[in-house]
Amino acid sequence: MGIWDKLKGELIDIIEWLDESTDTMVYRFERYNNEIKNGAQLIVRESQTAVFVNEGQIADVFGPGRYELTTANLPILATLQGWKYGFNSPFKCEVYFVNTKRFTDLKWGTMNPIPLRDNDFGIVRVRAFGTYGMRIADPGTFLKEVSGTNWEFTTDQITNQLRNFIVSAFTETVAEQKIPVLDLAAQYSEMGGFLTTHIQPKFAEHGLELLNLLIENVSVPPEVEAAIDKRSSMGALGNLDNYMKYQAAEAMTKGAENPGGVGGLGAQMAAGMAMADMMKNSMQPPQAATPTAPPTAPGMTPPPVPALAFYIAPNNAQQGPFTLDALRQKVASGELTPDTLAWREGLAAWAPASQVPELSGLFAAVPPPLPPQQ
Repeated sequence: MGIWDKLKGELIDIIEWLDESTDTMVYRFERYNNEIKNGAQLIVRESQTAVFVNEGQIADVFGPGRYELTTANLPILATLQGWKYGFNSPFKCEVYFVNTKRFTDLKWGTMNPIPLRDNDFGIVRVRAFGTYGMRIADPGTFLKEVSGTNWEFTTDQITNQLRNFIVSAFTETVAEQKIPVLDLAAQYSEMGGFLTTHIQPKFAEHGLELLNLLIENVSVPPEVEAAIDKRSSMGALGNLDNYMKYQAAEAMTKGAENPGGVGGLGAQMAAGMAMADMMKNSMQPPQAATPTAPPTAPGMTPPPVPALAFYIAPNNAQQGPFTLDALRQKVASGELTPDTLAWREGLAAWAPASQVPELSGLFAAVPPPLPPQQ
């Protein structure tokens, strides 16, 4: 340091800090050899606190205002430096200005996805991010626990640690509360308030106060988003059968509006046929599948087609299963009548034999009873 700098330092009698930044939390006032003269003026502005440190030990703390540094208003420092009979000038002491304003719009977020167990999608990985605010609530604790002897300390030097506190608490909260992924958006405000209270003790250990923690978004991987979109689309369609009929009717209407277009008449006919088939199928009960033989290799005799098995209930006593040939014999012997209940696989319920398509033809070959003898 040159002679002019030395003289300038000795002439300084005003100690103040004008903060031109937006992220400085602590600033150490620089002077030549850390010397302060008798009667120096200390100016502490709003949202500031001045902390005097003597040989690494915190002495006097000043809030906003203007002070003339004398033995009377430096009681702790006077005791530490042994001023029994008066103020020694100059004296050596470090002065730290602590910024106590609110630091807002600080970002937090998960660096890696958090695996969670969800009732709808099983195990999913979520990411979350948001903002928070904080301020220095205890300047002495902050100097001792965080900033130390740094001549300048900014928010960038501590936000990573604070973010870890928030992410850890967020993970524990979501896991313990077992909130479904689809319901997280409705819980942002409530969870933010809970996290603020839950994390506050961690911030207090560093002399800080956590303010208005906000959750802005909780996102899931693209494949889960696609599954959510598909589920939403299915819910929007409603009844799929009605939707298909509506689509067919729309195709017919558009074809009618443009009958001379390429394929216009064909589109109308195809849509009409498709709609007719759907309506016919929706009105008819399901039919039982006809047994078919399994495919065979070339040169091999195909196996026989399995025959339908029927059950009958003469006098409400179930019998069977019977083949069609066996029932033909029972019709001839009179054991099976048109009113006898019958059932086969594919029928919804028992029905008179005359109403079963495969059995109704058996009764046509039976001769009517002989007329009574005269």
